[in-house]
Amino acid sequence: MTGTGGFEAHDGYDGYDGKESGGERPYGEAGSGGRGSDGGPGEPAGTGRGGRGGGSGDLPRGAGGRGPAPAPRIPTPRASVEDSGLPLPDLADLGDLAPVPLDLSHDVLKSLLGAWALAACSAAETAAVEEHLGGCGSCADEARRLREAVGLLHQPESLDLDPGLRTRVLESCLSRRPPRIPVPAWAAPYDAETARLDALLQDFGDAEWHAPVRLRWFEEDAPTSRRTTVAGVIAHLLSVDGIIATALGLQDPLAEVAGAAEPDARGPAGRTEAFWRASHFPPTRAVRGPWREQSHSLVRTVSFTGSHAGGLAVSYGDFALPLHDAMLDRAFECWVHAEDIADAVDYPYEPPAPRHLNRMIDLAARLLPTALAERRRAGLSAPGRQTPHLVPAGAPGRSLRLEIEGAAGGEWLIPLDSPAAVGSADLEVAHVALDGVEFCRLAAGHVPPAEAAAGQLGDREAIQDVLFAVASLSRM
Repeated sequence: MTGTGGFEAHDGYDGYDGKESGGERPYGEAGSGGRGSDGGPGEPAGTGRGGRGGGSGDLPRGAGGRGPAPAPRIPTPRASVEDSGLPLPDLADLGDLAPVPLDLSHDVLKSLLGAWALAACSAAETAAVEEHLGGCGSCADEARRLREAVGLLHQPESLDLDPGLRTRVLESCLSRRPPRIPVPAWAAPYDAETARLDALLQDFGDAEWHAPVRLRWFEEDAPTSRRTTVAGVIAHLLSVDGIIATALGLQDPLAEVAGAAEPDARGPAGRTEAFWRASHFPPTRAVRGPWREQSHSLVRTVSFTGSHAGGLAVSYGDFALPLHDAMLDRAFECWVHAEDIADAVDYPYEPPAPRHLNRMIDLAARLLPTALAERRRAGLSAPGRQTPHLVPAGAPGRSLRLEIEGAAGGEWLIPLDSPAAVGSADLEVAHVALDGVEFCRLAAGHVPPAEAAAGQLGDREAIQDVLFAVASLSRM
């Protein structure tokens, strides 16, 4: 018989999920107390228009019928053992929880030593490696070396040496046993600054040696610059230090450079340009060795000659300086260009020791009267209104009090009217206060005079002339 629902009625077919049910009728079968959805009175149960129990009003199994309920499609959460009322298992019954060492070959265990030293192995791998180290001497030695290397990688402090360590060690040694040939006090700043710069250069790679550096200075009250590289800066220092080497009778690094003997190549800028032109390729790290050897030779030579050579004249082309001042000048330029290099490679660099910085400031202060006279001769400044003529040599004249603050500071009276005049506190017309490092950077041409952070009091024209004269001390 076929019901109106379109399904053939026969035993063994479950119209709900298409599975065989062993002849059981899934919906309101005869004898179950149910009836078809449209079965009338007197008709067999479940034989209405809904077919065999297929009417829309029938309930599925478990919802009022006798059949078992279908399995839920999403399982319900399992209850915790703590909520079941049953006792928790005893930990002693769980057995040994320690990791079982792995059975690994020697090569595999050796390859795990690096990870073991870094504490990156699993518990089982760690147990296997440590068991292996107890019986393998070569792996034990390698593991010890790796652990020591890991200790260096995890240093909380900087690996750079303290800049003052060298000075402290030398002072401690010299206090116990003075040297037979001491370095003169006026050469100590050059010795210290070349050693600091050499320490900065020792770990440079090719990228750092070719990093761009811009050299800056003032010419005729205007800022000037020249672009080069780190290696080019060291070549510049090598060329200019050669001026002192020549004065001391040492080998000139430009002796075989074409064009170095020309008149325009006698000064610092001319010698540097001649050295750069003679290089077929830009200078590389190879320039560090000759520069370091020359600096050592200079310190060694002036130490042997002692104070007798301090007054030896060193010609810079347009002017000359006594040897003791020339060594301070070279120390100052070494520090300034070391800062240029450190800025190019983004590395911190500290100023010189206060006692050395004080000597450099004193040299600049002593050169200021001559620089003021040169500015007047060049028409860059005019004599004072009160003293339109130069005062006699040795006579007191108008003065500016230069006060340098900081550990390297002091006070200097700068004569304004003549290089040979004497500074006088009674004729003081202006007062300028500057930080020591700021003053040195102004003298190096790295700070414009108008931007120098100076405390000013008194004659504004005199102050402006002095600040521009300080900047005019700079050169390439």
